[in-house]
Amino acid sequence: MGKLGTHEIIFPLGDREITLEFGKLARQADGAVVLRDGNCVLLATVVSNATPREGVDFLPLTVDYLEKFSAAGRFPGGFFKREGKLSDHEVLVSRLVDRALRPLFPDDYHSEIQVMIQLLSADDDVSPDALAGLAASAAVALSDIPFNGPMVELRVARIDGEWKINPRISEAERADINLIVAGTPDAIVMVEGEMHEASEEDAVEALARAHDAIKSVAQHLNELKAQHGKPVREYQHELPPDPELEAKIHELAFDKIYQFALTPSAKQARSDYFAGVYEETVAALDPAVVEEKQPLIDKYFKNVKREAVRKAILDKGQRLDGRRPDEIRPIECAVDVLPSVHGSALFTRGETQALASVTLGSQADVQLIDRVMEQGEDRFLLHYNFPGFSTGEVRPKRAPSRREIGHGNLARRAIEMVLPSEEENPYVIRIISDILESNGSSSMATVCASSMALMDAGIPLKGHVSGIAMGLIMDESGRYAILSDILGDEDHLGDMDFKVTGTAEGITALQMDLKVEGLTQAILREALMQAKAGRDHIRAKMEEAIAEPRPTVKPFAPKLIKVEVPRDVVGAIIGPGGKHIQALQSETGTVISIVQEEDAGPDATAVVEISGKDAEMMEKARKHIEGIAAKPEVGKVYEGTIKSIMPYGAFVEYLPGKEGLLHISEIQWEHVPSMEETGLKEGDQISVKLVEIDERSGKVRLSMKVLTERPDHIPERPARERRPRSEGRGGRSGGGRRDGGRGGRPFRR
Repeated sequence: MGKLGTHEIIFPLGDREITLEFGKLARQADGAVVLRDGNCVLLATVVSNATPREGVDFLPLTVDYLEKFSAAGRFPGGFFKREGKLSDHEVLVSRLVDRALRPLFPDDYHSEIQVMIQLLSADDDVSPDALAGLAASAAVALSDIPFNGPMVELRVARIDGEWKINPRISEAERADINLIVAGTPDAIVMVEGEMHEASEEDAVEALARAHDAIKSVAQHLNELKAQHGKPVREYQHELPPDPELEAKIHELAFDKIYQFALTPSAKQARSDYFAGVYEETVAALDPAVVEEKQPLIDKYFKNVKREAVRKAILDKGQRLDGRRPDEIRPIECAVDVLPSVHGSALFTRGETQALASVTLGSQADVQLIDRVMEQGEDRFLLHYNFPGFSTGEVRPKRAPSRREIGHGNLARRAIEMVLPSEEENPYVIRIISDILESNGSSSMATVCASSMALMDAGIPLKGHVSGIAMGLIMDESGRYAILSDILGDEDHLGDMDFKVTGTAEGITALQMDLKVEGLTQAILREALMQAKAGRDHIRAKMEEAIAEPRPTVKPFAPKLIKVEVPRDVVGAIIGPGGKHIQALQSETGTVISIVQEEDAGPDATAVVEISGKDAEMMEKARKHIEGIAAKPEVGKVYEGTIKSIMPYGAFVEYLPGKEGLLHISEIQWEHVPSMEETGLKEGDQISVKLVEIDERSGKVRLSMKVLTERPDHIPERPARERRPRSEGRGGRSGGGRRDGGRGGRPFRR
């Protein structure tokens, strides 16, 4: 095979060094690079077909991010013990890279492209999601695929008041602003992240600092491409341009669309009208030209439609549905719309509608996290569903799409920032957002509906979270219009899709996709302030429906009791093979979960969580568990149950799982010749006093008679002193007999 032509470049990123190595691995890919940051190793590859996919007028790009469990020296969970379909986390990272790369490929390139980024080695303190986009961009730079890069993707975070680029995982946990930002030397193209109610000025500064770092790293990628990149391939994926045909379509369609765009219309009416103009335009063309150049006709008509609608908005300041640029569609809010659900809300804004349902659960309902870089529990779940009927389409319901996973994650970020602590809210929370109607910004409708549903469920949020989708239209002369609460058509025709969520105090989540260069900090700041005004307006509508959390959860929601117990009694609570805890759950109709602290020291504790709907049964379970955890106390009176009868007395369960001997002589003051004459039987509930715990054996002596007054004719006996234990082997006093010289008889006064 010959000697491998391995090369590498090293450059700083944040306070660490990044190594890009190429020429050694995956050499049959069009481009491949190995990125190293500490012990974190990513392999990024890109392959593109030589011929375009037939009949497509879009970029068929697929990005897959995969984490190998071997990277962290672990086995995958489950029965098959191998990686399967992408996890939600892998899908989210794939989307981050896809959204950053996609706008930088030429519009007329239609060959399939597959980008794959694999985590081969993990570093406990290095976050690979902030490096995946950079690795993918480097692989594309080394290939012959046409690309308007370089693109750099990185994390910017504010930690303890200081800005950091690609901070360590341990540092990022303290961040109050945490964003993934991607861009070229000229512009930011993608933003996603969360903030702890940060200001608009803070958001602008975060993006500015990220872009400075992007420019620096981009220089190294440009050098990489110049020195080692392949010549860009030649391609012709569309019919040759036809200026005459383009001018003809413009002449036939532009004025019709422009004039219509100045007249307010509904979504379906617009769709029907544009379809009619298209049919008229095609009918006016030579049939031979239509047959030969149908793809060009579609492309030119789409361009004319985009140009006409954008010009109408910039010329008149009026949008397709008649609104001003900063005007919000009519809003309707309602809560408690589903009678048996723990919390529910319906949020309708224009032609977009979201129904949110909240389910409250116990520790038994937590989602276990078993990822390469993270293991633990998730107590807050938000699932977003986008069925076909929401847009009037026939679409089979399958597994959640990448879009559904991404939109749900954005809404989750927004809400999670205002959730109460586990101490304030012991419940595990799941929100389902079903989009029932959609014409733009369904993810932001999900945020609003979820916030109201949580308050309806009695979850003490810090405040309502509202969300808005912003758009931007900008022409070559520099004219621009910032659009609040964009429609679906405005999303497709605009230059920016900018989603912002937050409370009255500040921003909680941010997502942005840009399709145009030249977005200055001044325009960005203006867009954020306009978004703030829109969020305030929406939040006021939400507060009309429910202004603050309900004081308690719904009557049919589960109730929770938490009991802290010493860790060394957990085994007794669970019982052999779970026997005790399962029996208690069955008897009381509750769900009992145990959370143990990681600390295994002598004072370690565990928390027993009891969940149920019957308060009396929950209290019974609590008392039972507290009884198991309780330490026997001499002199304390207990309510016990007789478990067995012996000739010399009865064994009484005075605490759950703890028994003591009630000797026949301790039942009553008068002499009792036999147990039959006492009238006691198994299962009887009796009161007993714990009078002695044997220091040597730990055995407990109980008494009933001391709870009554001693008759005058029965003299009080003096306490009998116990003889000291001898030091020698076998050495109990009284001849070394194990019964202490009492012939096996129970200890008596």
